[in-house]
Amino acid sequence: MDSLKVALQYCFPQHGLSRLLGRLAAAQAGTITTRTIQWFIKRYQVNMDEAANPDPGGYKTFNDFFTRALKPGARPIDDTANTLVQPADGAVSQCGAINNGQIFQAKGHEYSATALLGGDAQLAEQFNDGTFATIYLSPTDYHRVHMPVDGVLRRMIYVPGKLFSVNPLTAQNVPGLFARNERVVCIFDTPVGPMAQILVGATIVASMETVWAGTITPPAGKQVFSWQYPAQGPTSVSLNKGDEMGRFKLGSTVIMLFGKDAINFVDSMAAEATTRMGEPMATFGRAE
Repeated sequence: MDSLKVALQYCFPQHGLSRLLGRLAAAQAGTITTRTIQWFIKRYQVNMDEAANPDPGGYKTFNDFFTRALKPGARPIDDTANTLVQPADGAVSQCGAINNGQIFQAKGHEYSATALLGGDAQLAEQFNDGTFATIYLSPTDYHRVHMPVDGVLRRMIYVPGKLFSVNPLTAQNVPGLFARNERVVCIFDTPVGPMAQILVGATIVASMETVWAGTITPPAGKQVFSWQYPAQGPTSVSLNKGDEMGRFKLGSTVIMLFGKDAINFVDSMAAEATTRMGEPMATFGRAE
């Protein structure tokens, strides 16, 4: 059955289905929307006590509910000076070293940092022999992505691709999964050096957004697009640790890349470990 589930993903129209469901999720359908939200909350045991608006009837669209804000203080940000925090609620898919430009996906599968970053070998070189972390967001999770550390945006890259599911089963069976799916790559200058924070699309992920540019996809493209950002001035983008940087409309995966000797993961960072936005993820240097 698992093999069939994976095989079917190669057959069905990934983008067509995802965009159709995206339009439905964006529709203001009144009672139908509310009942769908109520079903989703029950099916996935979503904790609405954490939501800024806990009333299922208070959301005009399913997307509004899915990207819901949390109550102030629901995710306190660790403010230790030399600590990076988890960017999202979810689970660690994998984390560890980037060896000879290769990133571990699952047993028997690796993919290159160059492919993940849209084919830019010079950019990938900045992360060679560095570290990575892949965080999977399940349907029940809070679906906004935040900054693990202070950062100034240097570049954003849209990379077209497939829309395979990114759940653990698919990660174990589809070669180069994260370097094949549609994604938005964000490159930041940070106190630990360059950091790539990558939003990876997936089946029925109808939209990926950033706080500075809004919706990046859809529409989907067939070529890589890149935007440069200045370090200073009216068009510069500077975000603090814990600030929201993007969101998924229907969930997916976020991947982070760091340079050589830039960070040290905390002991709890291991495959399948639960993550909560704002909790410690790694350390660097010395605390002030």
